[in-house]
Amino acid sequence: MTPLLKGLISGLIFGAADIALMLPMSFPDKRTALLAAFLSRFGIGLVIALVNLPNWPGWLIGAVFGLLLSLPDAVVTKAYGPILATGLIGGIIIGGLARGWSARS
Repeated sequence: MTPLLKGLISGLIFGAADIALMLPMSFPDKRTALLAAFLSRFGIGLVIALVNLPNWPGWLIGAVFGLLLSLPDAVVTKAYGPILATGLIGGIIIGGLARGWSARS
């Protein structure tokens, strides 16, 4: 499977999972909030699968980019804990599965 396909699949799954977590919540504009969350998580999945950092284990790549790409959403919403936690956990899982759990030479 190509890195692009891994990224597209990872992004779709992560985005859908985040929407599922948000469905019970209420927002002033729920449709916009769900779309923004999906796009953010889709981007995280795509970037983690495509970035090339030799000698970094996949889980670390996922953790770094999961947190980094979650920061803008966390700052805007002031919901730091849940947004950064899901970005970190999702990033670690995606990175490990898409790029491997140990460092490559």
